[in-house]
Amino acid sequence: MSCKVLVYGTLRAGQSNHHWLKTADFLGACKLDSGYALYDLGLYPALLENHDCTLPLYGEVYKVDNLTLQALDRLEGYPTLYERHLVSTVWGEAWVYTYQLSIQGRPQIMTGDWNVYVKHRQ
Repeated sequence: MSCKVLVYGTLRAGQSNHHWLKTADFLGACKLDSGYALYDLGLYPALLENHDCTLPLYGEVYKVDNLTLQALDRLEGYPTLYERHLVSTVWGEAWVYTYQLSIQGRPQIMTGDWNVYVKHRQ
């Protein structure tokens, strides 16, 4: 059994946790036009569902098997630290992990793109 995941932070290509997707099939880059806000937690980002947010979210969509999804759940602290939600992509519905704790005092990533943000932050 397989499913799709939309990754937006350290699981993206070139980032520190991308190796967790070594057996996954890359489907393509993805942009969600609104509904989510991205925040900087330091070592990784937090995505919050926010229907008032009109900023885009940039990420990548992968097709993963059940074992990889279970590994990603453990990495993301699902369901306590992060929860999974289905979003629509051009490849069909994909899981995306959303943060469940407070982001108070954390800067919002206005570009919606963790890779670009990290590159300019350094």
